[in-house]
Amino acid sequence: MPNLASVARKITVILFAQQSLASAGFIAAATLNSIVGAALASNPAYAGVPSAVHLLSGALSAFGWGYVMEALGRRNGLVMGLVLGVFGSGLAFYAVAVHSFAAFMGGMVLMGAANGAVQLGRFAAAEVHPPAERGRAISNVVIGGTVGAVIGPFVTGPAGQWFKQFAGDELAGAYAISLVMFAIAAVIVYLGLRPDPRELGRQISEQYPESGPALDSARSMWVIFRQPPALIALLAMLLGQMVMVLVMVITSLHMRGHQHALGDISLVISAHTFGMYAFSIISGRLVDRWGRGPVILLGSATLVLACLAATLSPDVLPLGIALFLLGLGWNFCYVGGSTLLADQLSPAERAHTQGFNDLLVGLASALGSLESGIIFAAVGYNVMAFVSAGIALVPLAAVLIWMLGRSRSTVVNPGH
Repeated sequence: MPNLASVARKITVILFAQQSLASAGFIAAATLNSIVGAALASNPAYAGVPSAVHLLSGALSAFGWGYVMEALGRRNGLVMGLVLGVFGSGLAFYAVAVHSFAAFMGGMVLMGAANGAVQLGRFAAAEVHPPAERGRAISNVVIGGTVGAVIGPFVTGPAGQWFKQFAGDELAGAYAISLVMFAIAAVIVYLGLRPDPRELGRQISEQYPESGPALDSARSMWVIFRQPPALIALLAMLLGQMVMVLVMVITSLHMRGHQHALGDISLVISAHTFGMYAFSIISGRLVDRWGRGPVILLGSATLVLACLAATLSPDVLPLGIALFLLGLGWNFCYVGGSTLLADQLSPAERAHTQGFNDLLVGLASALGSLESGIIFAAVGYNVMAFVSAGIALVPLAAVLIWMLGRSRSTVVNPGH
């Protein structure tokens, strides 16, 4: 068998390819979800419902996917999730064609469950690398979203025109693209993700026993998340995701209300997703070099700035910059938080604890998506952005307190 380092690199490449294709599918759909929701329900207050259902499904399924991947392996779990994405995209396409809000929600449920599985792929990359390389491993998978950021919104317009002849509505094309992307990703993972990261991860933990809990440690999640580092990791991912979703989900409808064309809306969403993923190669290295806490702090501050910038103008360029910063801040929180959590877990604790983490993150973002439409309909886009900025201050304050506490502890106990 090849050495562990070369196998880990191969696994990371496969997970990168999966992330690239799946992200293209999810982002193509996310670009239009709020518009489709408002159109099918004939009520702008429902604009955030499709994304809320998608995120809620991903959240609730993530916990289950953790157990599936522990029992059947990471490869089988990821393939099962991608196949659900194929069926969900097909149902969403059909729903737009027949103008059925209920069927569209069914498609969102299946696509959300697929996303719950796909997002756990970043932890599979982390577990096959030594601790000093985990940030880069996670970021090398997350950066696959850059491909999705470019392909997803870029093909939405042309696909809409082409599939309009079959579905009778240009909005259906994005879901046909999603179906194709998920199908290709499923084949790549099924054929290429060998050996299973679960088995390789156990070997890595045996080589680096000093880097985390004991190999046979099996603490309850209540005990794990009572530890400050695990709690900080959760807050960074949970609230970073909520803030990102609150602003991103409703921006398409906000721009539609200012008479922007689909091309302009896609451009702004593309800038956002570029910020989410393109700088992962940098964020992962910063996490490994600077430490997990400073990168989470930088991410939280960037989220605050992005939310405030989003209120300045409804024009394409200012919104594009604000949404880019929103994506960048999310990336720092997501990569930093994911790496910090991975550091805290033994092999026996990984899959189900990471699934539980993504359950909580998904529930928070689903709540944010649902609230975005309600807040937007009630008081407008700017108030929603200010609320989001206030939420982003919470992880910023929490990580500051944690880092200052560690600094004082180091001063008092310099030998530790």
